[in-house]
Amino acid sequence: MMIHPWDAAAPGEALEFVRANEFGHLIASGRDRDVPVVVPTQFLLADDRTVLLHLARPNPVWAAIAENPAVLLSVAGDWAYVPGGWKVPPGGGDPRLGVPTTYYAAVQLVCHAEVVTDPEGKLDILRAQLARLEPEGALADPSEHARRLPGILGLRLTVRKVEGKFKYGGNADEAHRRHIAERLAERGGPGDAPARAHLLRRLGG
Repeated sequence: MMIHPWDAAAPGEALEFVRANEFGHLIASGRDRDVPVVVPTQFLLADDRTVLLHLARPNPVWAAIAENPAVLLSVAGDWAYVPGGWKVPPGGGDPRLGVPTTYYAAVQLVCHAEVVTDPEGKLDILRAQLARLEPEGALADPSEHARRLPGILGLRLTVRKVEGKFKYGGNADEAHRRHIAERLAERGGPGDAPARAHLLRRLGG
């Protein structure tokens, strides 16, 4: 993706966003395909270099990974539409000439995929995911669903490259960005609060 210098995220900032938004699109290009295989999926960022997930055995992504284990995990969110009129602060000119945009965060992880086929390996992945998502003791251990285990495969992704983009008006001056932060707070629509939080965080508070 295109990343302007003012929108670029350090790896730590990018991974923190991924950790807080563990749902994205796994993209496997395979070899000599007209289009890649794209799978929306829950996942677990186990550490800064490891992603764990599982998918149904019939999923077409397995064939693409067998052809080429280089995959992309794409995570995007916290987006908010910024009307053109907001881009012209009071007294700054004709609001009708403002250029609209969309604020958003996006992180892409370039990874090497390893398919996990052994039962214990798959159970380890399931336990790790459930430990993140479910209260302790709320569910039985995945081993109690042993009859269903052959229906899934696990996936361990080793992160090779992290690219993060936080497009929240970083090319505008502080007064401009604080003006838009006020408009986002007033509107209070879906995505406005997290977008505003990113804007202010990147502005320094």
